[in-house]
Amino acid sequence: MLDGVYDLAIVGGGINGAGVAADASGRGLKVVLFEKADLASGTSSASSKLIHGGLRYLEHWEFRLVREALAEREVLLERAPHLIRPLRFVIPDAPGMRPRVLMRLGLFLYDHLAKRRRIPGSGSVDLTRDPMGRPLKPEFRAGFSYYDCWVDDARLVVLAALDAAERGATILTRTPVTHLARRGGLWEVTAQTASGMRTIAARALVNAAGPWCSEVARLASPAGQAPALRLVRGSHIVVPRLSGADDAYLLQNTDGRVVFALPFEQIFTLIGTTEVTAPSPEDGAKPSAEEETYLLAAAGRFFSRALTREDIAWRFAGVRPLVEDGAANASAVSRDYRFDLIYGDGEAPLLNVVGGKITTYRCLAEAAMERLAPFFPGLPPPWTATQPLPGGNFGANGFSAYRQSLERRHPGLAPATLSRLASLYGTRAELVLGGALHENDLGAALGGGLTEREVIYLRDHEWARTAEDVLWRRTKAGLHMADAEQARAEAAIASLLATAPSQA
Repeated sequence: MLDGVYDLAIVGGGINGAGVAADASGRGLKVVLFEKADLASGTSSASSKLIHGGLRYLEHWEFRLVREALAEREVLLERAPHLIRPLRFVIPDAPGMRPRVLMRLGLFLYDHLAKRRRIPGSGSVDLTRDPMGRPLKPEFRAGFSYYDCWVDDARLVVLAALDAAERGATILTRTPVTHLARRGGLWEVTAQTASGMRTIAARALVNAAGPWCSEVARLASPAGQAPALRLVRGSHIVVPRLSGADDAYLLQNTDGRVVFALPFEQIFTLIGTTEVTAPSPEDGAKPSAEEETYLLAAAGRFFSRALTREDIAWRFAGVRPLVEDGAANASAVSRDYRFDLIYGDGEAPLLNVVGGKITTYRCLAEAAMERLAPFFPGLPPPWTATQPLPGGNFGANGFSAYRQSLERRHPGLAPATLSRLASLYGTRAELVLGGALHENDLGAALGGGLTEREVIYLRDHEWARTAEDVLWRRTKAGLHMADAEQARAEAAIASLLATAPSQA
């Protein structure tokens, strides 16, 4: 319910907005978050699914960003080990690309810019002997290996929002903000809720709208200057798993960019990303034919198996709202974040959040609260670095031990079912299972491992309101369904979601 005066109103339900909401709520502030669509429905579900330091950012001398991101890999791995895992990468040595001495130097820095506890270091690879060489063309005989982490990006956003909600925040999805105005030292925020137009008051406003940041800034201050963004579309394609490609590859392309080929959803390979200027946020929702050709060609240069457009099982794209720094090309634009704090004498503050990357969302949230701290005297100190995300509280024995105990405690359920639920929900898998003793207790199987019980959980606990929310963001079950099966699942999910609880 919307009531009273909030300390903090946040516009934007991507990773930055959800992260700020969690941080602020954990410090005792009364928080409301408005998202015009679904959580992670924009950029935050269209990443390369990596928690990474950004090896290539070293070429642009972004040592502070890389150091922060490298350290944050360890923090996030500790907070959500069911959702985040170390992933080995191989960089095939490609003639005419970056010199080997430069690669060695970059990887040495990557290993030593931040302390590593659970993530291994880099090394040289003989691709004629290492299994990682098998999917590659025979001319690629040597290379390097290093480690970063894989993440389910959309689920990470949901966990941050859950963290905020469990600490008292109000999370409103499908609630577009229509009007913003300062009144008497407060912000008035008007939004279109399910029950009609509602207006709340807040002592501070955070604009974390991502690609729509400039639009929200203009709504808040029609006569003011909106943040300058460089909108860059990043596209990805998903193909059947390249045989033997069970780890990840960083491929050096002929234009100087790099392309990732990542193991995805057990039986697929994810290939991306591109960097193409997007005229507007709406232009970022779908890869172009040229981008698909680019990604297929990059993979074709390295892998033995030739891929065609007919191999593409799924494609997605998102717009990165980068800080406009005047760089000549999109690859050189900084992935760092920036804040614009705007207020006058006696005015409620507006904090515009510009840029950022999913790896450093928690650091961004801490930094945002540091900028807002003068407006909230006595604000408690940062806390998120040492607290697990919802479902990540596995204790000293860790995720693997929990998954094994789940199987022992539910012998009537298939190990594959329990493993899938544990990987998606961590210890919250118990909420999905309820008192289920057998597979039939989970309700009808909808395809892709999804059951009616899981959909109901997502409806009641994770703000799922449409079949797309369930099939492509809360899970990737849609990727594992044939077209006819997906159509039946969509109809069944729509029926189950029809009784979703009211938000406002």
